[in-house]
Amino acid sequence: MTGRYDVVVVGAGIGGASLAWFLSERASVLLIEAEAHPGLHSTGRSAAFFAETYGGPGVQPLTTASKAFMLQPPEGFAEGPLVTPRGALHIAGPGAYDALDQMERAFRASGVAIECLDAEGTTARAPLLSPAWQQRGLWEPGCSDIEVARLHQAFLAGARRRGAALVTNARVRSFDRSGGRWRIETGAGCFEADVVVNAAGAWADDVAVLASARPLGVQPLRRTMIVADLGGPVEPELPVVLDAAGSFYFKPDAGMMWVSPHDETPVPASDVQPEELDIAIAVHRFETATTETVRRVVRSWAGLRSFAPDRLPVYGFASDAPGFFWCAGQGGFGVQTSPAAGAMAAALITGTTWDAPGVDPERYSPKRFG
Repeated sequence: MTGRYDVVVVGAGIGGASLAWFLSERASVLLIEAEAHPGLHSTGRSAAFFAETYGGPGVQPLTTASKAFMLQPPEGFAEGPLVTPRGALHIAGPGAYDALDQMERAFRASGVAIECLDAEGTTARAPLLSPAWQQRGLWEPGCSDIEVARLHQAFLAGARRRGAALVTNARVRSFDRSGGRWRIETGAGCFEADVVVNAAGAWADDVAVLASARPLGVQPLRRTMIVADLGGPVEPELPVVLDAAGSFYFKPDAGMMWVSPHDETPVPASDVQPEELDIAIAVHRFETATTETVRRVVRSWAGLRSFAPDRLPVYGFASDAPGFFWCAGQGGFGVQTSPAAGAMAAALITGTTWDAPGVDPERYSPKRFG
């Protein structure tokens, strides 16, 4: 296969797919995906929820700017709603209440709705908590479950309707820049483009090296999730419950409990699988924080969450490789920020105007790494 495009986007996960949807309004776009199916390693393994506090104050403006799109997407964009109300309860164990205080201070002036709860209020939101974990809490009413597959597929299908193309099994083998254009050799053919977008997720630094751009230190981290059978139906109205210190989170789903030990184990970019130790840690932390017992682990999986050194995403043109655009380091918040991030990145590539309250594109530029 061959072809010439304005922009070739390397990676068809949520970052590349959302960018392609916005960008294909103004440019000819090709999405190239190394795997047989887009979103295999991160997007497709996400237990995503939309929480404006998730990712910290530096990520929050992008999440907040994505909220209107998530709640009311463009007509015909998706076959059903993108989010379902859930609510999030942030808790802390004995001796760790300062984590709640720090979180409340960090978001006090952000406009994000957060309510401080005493023991009674915390217990009312999540009666299954053990006494040691129900003394204080922060309630985030705006948290919602995200229909990740629906959102991802809507971006891909919408981009195709706007003229974008998608090629799978197209791992990049080499880049060559000459005459102001890129030549990209892949496992599925050679393509040309004015701009290459590096939306390769865990492989972002590898793609940069192929294009003779300086890698930024984007590190893949393994994240584990288990589906736990508690011996009976789980109350479906329970919120997402998160340890403010970052040692676990859990949420109900289809009568079971999804539990993550919130692990962040550095790994090479690869098709990661869950480790038995991390599964055991997830069970232990859940049983310590609640009065419930895990009868059996029905299913488990692991996915990749990739971060730049300062844990903020990277959007912008590289200073050392003309026509090379970074769209990487979305961590665990790439799904919830995809509408705003995709729109912002498309505007940066095409030189058009995009503005959202509190979002400063320079904050996410690769130039911050020197």
